[in-house]
Amino acid sequence: MDNIKTMIGEVFNEVADAIMTGNFGSKVKVGLTTMGSEHGTEELVRGAELAAKKYNDFEIVLIGPKVDTSLRVVEVASEDEMYKKMDEMLDNGELDSAVTMHYSFPIGVSTVGRVITPGFGKELILATTTGTSSTHRVEGMVKNALYGIITAKALGIANPTVGILNVDGARQVERALKELKEKGYDINFSESVRSDGGCIMRGNDLLAAASDVMVLDTLTGNIMMKIFSAFTTGGSYESLGYGYGPGVGYGYDKIICILSRASGAPVVSEALRYAASCAKGKLTQVAKEEFDKARKAGLDEILKGLTAEAKKAAPAEIKMPDKKVVTKSIAGVDILELENAVAELAKEGIYSESGMGCTGPIILTANEDYEKAVEVLFANKLITQKPLDCNC
Repeated sequence: MDNIKTMIGEVFNEVADAIMTGNFGSKVKVGLTTMGSEHGTEELVRGAELAAKKYNDFEIVLIGPKVDTSLRVVEVASEDEMYKKMDEMLDNGELDSAVTMHYSFPIGVSTVGRVITPGFGKELILATTTGTSSTHRVEGMVKNALYGIITAKALGIANPTVGILNVDGARQVERALKELKEKGYDINFSESVRSDGGCIMRGNDLLAAASDVMVLDTLTGNIMMKIFSAFTTGGSYESLGYGYGPGVGYGYDKIICILSRASGAPVVSEALRYAASCAKGKLTQVAKEEFDKARKAGLDEILKGLTAEAKKAAPAEIKMPDKKVVTKSIAGVDILELENAVAELAKEGIYSESGMGCTGPIILTANEDYEKAVEVLFANKLITQKPLDCNC
């Protein structure tokens, strides 16, 4: 009976909110995990409460320890349980999107950040800011461009302008993207604010937000996110922008947005808004449509051309052991050695997967294979030290 009364109460509250705001229909539900911040759980909750006051078109669900708040809390006892609960709620449709930190995306998925530039207060999409689109630098940046376009379109920018930051590989990326455009995938290249123009962007263009989407490698994007979000605070507290954004990649079907451990309440609030906007804009559906169009225009062939030389030097194909559930992570492997690491473990009969943690590349193994895997990687000089929690 109490459950029925609660449900009826929630329905009446939703009707009342809809009449007051004009927003009819079920609200998008966004999860926020509340463990792991350098500023404590209270800061994350404060950010969620800020969002709840500012925005009334989406619902926030906290996943973490019990706290004093009017927001719904799904209580968990540990970070492992917290991530499992978040994934479970996304999988079963209880959440439409989520905001978290320390999340390990598979290789091929990286996050699209969103900042506000200091000079003109313009929004700028940084593609990408965490994760790894590819272990090949230029291929990764070409994918990053597509990820940025997808996210911009999900946010309602119908024909986003695209610029390429002038970092190593930028000219190769430009050639690849222009070839993709010539073959039928529409890309709206921006022009630099500098007198020589062109779609290769300088530092001035970052500050001016000369394009809707700025394409860069993930590590540079991560640095730019930190600078844009914390330049007024000395770096220890991120106070501006929308966070590191949703993970995007071919076939990836969840909307999980990332925060830094240094993200403060104002960024938490806007990251929740960002996650809600991606859900409303059907990010995963837009991604499928854009990938289909890009592949029809020859994306796969263009990427193969970029990585042909790298593939010649790749390790020989080795039969992988039977698949296992992998939950233990080993950090310290260089991103360019991930394939070698998986291959070396396979030689020893150990099933593993590569991924990207919050601090860099990782190898994932089953619990029972963890210590042997560490020994193999250490012996092959693929890691320089053994993890503290390994008794090997």
